[in-house]
Amino acid sequence: MKTMNCKRLGGACDKEFHAESFEEIGEMSKQHGIEMFKKNDEAHLKAMNEMQKLMEDPEAMKSWFESKKKEFESLPDS
Repeated sequence: MKTMNCKRLGGACDKEFHAESFEEIGEMSKQHGIEMFKKNDEAHLKAMNEMQKLMEDPEAMKSWFESKKKEFESLPDS
């Protein structure tokens, strides 16, 4: 089990996600983002806008995703 927080995944807060795989932690982060979007959380909306800009460039998004996956894999098990 590894831990990453919202900020580390491009978000805006310190909420921690615990998962066995990067894909699993990505889904948790996505669900958290949806929840924050519904709450109209200003800090998260700003972070989402930054991610949308990144997503406009497929190579940049691929590079970001790969670096976060490597970061996850390098974390110690908790």
